[in-house]
Amino acid sequence: MIITTTPTVPGSEIVEVRGLVRGSSVRTKHLGKDLIANLRNVAGGEIYEYTKMLAQAREQAIDRMIEEAQILDADAVVSVRFQTSMVMKGAAEMLCYGTAVRLDDPA
Repeated sequence: MIITTTPTVPGSEIVEVRGLVRGSSVRTKHLGKDLIANLRNVAGGEIYEYTKMLAQAREQAIDRMIEEAQILDADAVVSVRFQTSMVMKGAAEMLCYGTAVRLDDPA
């Protein structure tokens, strides 16, 4: 499965648009990690616990988007974007979405 932020796939022609596909993951803060993150916030620097949590949320959202694209028998997902939103205090959603397409010559 080709995943790209561009509206086209170099070397291939889009022959059919299969539809919008998306994947999301909602994550909450962990009490223990939140305490460590607050201490790091005071001292300054990267908050590794949140960096890791967001990276995992992004990967899960991408995986879920790819699953939707596979159901639609797509060769690629183009114009991929990410969006985040707060669902409730302490919980955020990571959303990944794009357009599932069929290509003339999938790589």
